[in-house]
Amino acid sequence: MSHPVKTLSQFIVEHEASFPYAKGELSRLLSDIGTASKIINREVNKAGLVNILGDTGDTNIQGEEVKKLDIYANEQLIAALTSGGECCVMGSEENEHIIEVSSKGLHGANYVVLFDPLDGSSNIDVNASIGTIFSIYRRKTAGHGPGTLEDCLQKGIDQVAAGYVIYGSSTILVYTTGNGVNGFTLDPSIGEFCLSHPNIQTPKMSNIYSLNEGNAAHFPEGVKNYISWCKEVNKEDGRPYTSRYIGSFVADFHRNLLKGGIFIYPPTAKAPNGKLRLVYEVNPLAFVAEQAGGRASNGKDRALEIEPLTLHQRTPLFIGSEDMVKQAEKLMLMAETGQPVLNM
Repeated sequence: MSHPVKTLSQFIVEHEASFPYAKGELSRLLSDIGTASKIINREVNKAGLVNILGDTGDTNIQGEEVKKLDIYANEQLIAALTSGGECCVMGSEENEHIIEVSSKGLHGANYVVLFDPLDGSSNIDVNASIGTIFSIYRRKTAGHGPGTLEDCLQKGIDQVAAGYVIYGSSTILVYTTGNGVNGFTLDPSIGEFCLSHPNIQTPKMSNIYSLNEGNAAHFPEGVKNYISWCKEVNKEDGRPYTSRYIGSFVADFHRNLLKGGIFIYPPTAKAPNGKLRLVYEVNPLAFVAEQAGGRASNGKDRALEIEPLTLHQRTPLFIGSEDMVKQAEKLMLMAETGQPVLNM
């Protein structure tokens, strides 16, 4: 017997009462993000046919080449969130400054949305999975006008919702409002996201580690020790582990969320603060990871408690299965304090 299909919109409405502020505003905001992601997905799927793959020749605030699809995805999210009327200010990885939004409704807009419109865009031309990452907060400042930079620089623990959309062999939207994690797969035949991964729980332990070992010579000693530990032969705990690294953060994270594993982007000589952006990438996926039973830190401190000081602040990241992250943190601490690594 087939079970009735539950769409994203139906799920959001049914669970509205579990939101911290059950007034329908957050429901509409999540629906707006879902709508924008459908439009982005359409263009991602036909990108090779309409000549929008590749570079624009410009660079973003991070000094990286801007892909044409990056711009398109950014524009679609800004347009959807502006017209929706629930967002007072936005921050995008592609924009140097905040994007103020004037409320068009009778009420003041109360939400702040921060996003990476197209994570992993360096993989666009080779047809690897890419994604959209989003983070939602309540505004802190008083008044009914546009939000401010202060509203955008909140700790991850203050998020009211966060999630991502992965554009791969299928398109999946995963999000949390602080009451567990659920995933929805886009059914192209009806144009709707349908519940496919209810109550996602990530394994506490796994055998997958994900990082760019090409930079190993520049890793801190603790990370080098952790990689060595992962490669040791130990039949009792299933080592050596398997290395899996796509190079698209959202894709590596999604695989590890479902199968278990750890993703690491450590500090290096070239990037002493790591590469990932705290407010656009780390906070939202750390919120998802914790809500699924996982863990996220900078190697020492809980990621969600890091104070953001700038809009494009970077941070190292250790994220994934709880026991694996704890082991990495342990080896980082031992290296920092000069303890010998014996029989780990």
